[in-house]
Amino acid sequence: MDISQIKAETVTPEVGIHVGDSAAPVKVMSFVNLRCPFCREWNEKSQDVLTEFIQAGKIELIIKPFDKEKESLQRGNVTHRYLDYSKPEETRENINKIYSTQDEWGSLSLTEVAAYMESELGLTEQGNKAVSEKIIAEANTANIVFVPTVIVGKHIFDEHISPEELRTLLNEELAK
Repeated sequence: MDISQIKAETVTPEVGIHVGDSAAPVKVMSFVNLRCPFCREWNEKSQDVLTEFIQAGKIELIIKPFDKEKESLQRGNVTHRYLDYSKPEETRENINKIYSTQDEWGSLSLTEVAAYMESELGLTEQGNKAVSEKIIAEANTANIVFVPTVIVGKHIFDEHISPEELRTLLNEELAK
């Protein structure tokens, strides 16, 4: 499936981990799976630009942890259960920790991944099942199949965006 089939207009900022000011003029909606190496790449490459725009009150980042059926991504589904939607700044830091340790827990069994989240990262399971189901339904309605899928206005992209291109795109959206 190519990105032209994605129905970006059906994706809303309603569900996800909201980082930044909800009144910010631009929403960056990011469907990710924390086991996906391409999502980790997107996170690392976009971190500084997104943080700068969040701190300036220009964007709100909405992280949508997307549970996937693909066997290799199911470990990410486990990590999503440990994200606290009520503490977005702290959760963004925890997401960074989860990504940075991906090579350590990425080949463990699902049970071992849960134990790793608790014993090594000090996280507590949050009971996010209802939110996860809403994100899956939203992704299905929008024809989002791949992670990462990032939506900014009418722009849809993945990890193949440079920090400079991201900055330009965000500034263009802000100028509208």
